[in-house]
Amino acid sequence: MTENRPAQRIIMHIDMDSFFASVEVRENPSLKGKPVVVGADPKGGKGRGVVSTCSYEAREYGIRSAMPVSTAYRLCPECIFLPVNMQLYKKTSANVMNIMREYSDKFQQVSIDEAYLDISFIGSYDNAESVGREIKERIFHAEGLTCSVGIGPGKVIAKIASGMNKPAGMTVVRPDAIRDFLDPLPVDAIPGIGKKTKVRLEKHGIVTIKDLLGCDIQELKDAFGKHGIMMHRLARGIDDSEVREKEGQKSIGKQTTYPEDVSDTSILLSDLSDLCENVQNRLELRGYSCRTVTVKIRYAGFIDRSKADSFLHPTIDLTVIYEKAKDIFTDLYDERPVRSLGVSLSGFDSAKSRQSRLDDF
Repeated sequence: MTENRPAQRIIMHIDMDSFFASVEVRENPSLKGKPVVVGADPKGGKGRGVVSTCSYEAREYGIRSAMPVSTAYRLCPECIFLPVNMQLYKKTSANVMNIMREYSDKFQQVSIDEAYLDISFIGSYDNAESVGREIKERIFHAEGLTCSVGIGPGKVIAKIASGMNKPAGMTVVRPDAIRDFLDPLPVDAIPGIGKKTKVRLEKHGIVTIKDLLGCDIQELKDAFGKHGIMMHRLARGIDDSEVREKEGQKSIGKQTTYPEDVSDTSILLSDLSDLCENVQNRLELRGYSCRTVTVKIRYAGFIDRSKADSFLHPTIDLTVIYEKAKDIFTDLYDERPVRSLGVSLSGFDSAKSRQSRLDDF
């Protein structure tokens, strides 16, 4: 039996521009045009956390997401450093994603600020471009935020395309333009090729995607295993992965690292509560419920202890999650000074199909 499919695949990737920082600028217009960093307190260059995101003005100083906040401070002490306001970002993200969901039943949110849509049913890339512009305009008028859009025949090409003309850009890659688009790009433009793989590829003389395309597939397989075969497929523009909500994500976690080791149990329990709220927010944002809670304690001297425990039924209830985490913490904690504390959730189910409130049990 042959499945009826559209004549051509058309995938859209939408990526909000510098999301956390843009939301902060929207809330406080006096920040517009200034270098803004959202993340941990730099503490005059001695902070131990990382940058969550930053404005494009801050990026001009070389600041990037996931960079140690102490490094960001050294690069630009004049930056405006702001704490993460996850509740605000979550609310804004939900509004943005609700707009996107109106345009396709095949929708996949992959993070708080990006998503894929399969709009093959729309029939042509010209129509897809019009839809992309409409979504951009609606998000801007509704939320005062810009996004960048990539459109192509597969998820990987669409994702690469959305990053080509940031901020507020749109890049459309039609099937007959795949080679012109991909060939000159560096190999690490392909999602999944990180710094280490890039270095290994360069040792084989592979610098651009065109180089990767021209490499013997058996050599790639010998050097990189199955990942080599996948890289070669993506270099050819072959990507038939479906747009659908991810059920296979293994865990959602969050940890806090203290500037000085902490021995006060009340502080640790308060932070445990905040961590649970953070991961529960992200769990709910992704439409999941969870079965397992894991708590990790790192003591002074980088000594790690962790323990997991599971529920009989999946839940998204914050009270249930925190009580479980507190029980685990009580079992683990031996009153030594704590360097960092973390909570993660796993064992996901779709929250839509499960009972998930405390009073449902």
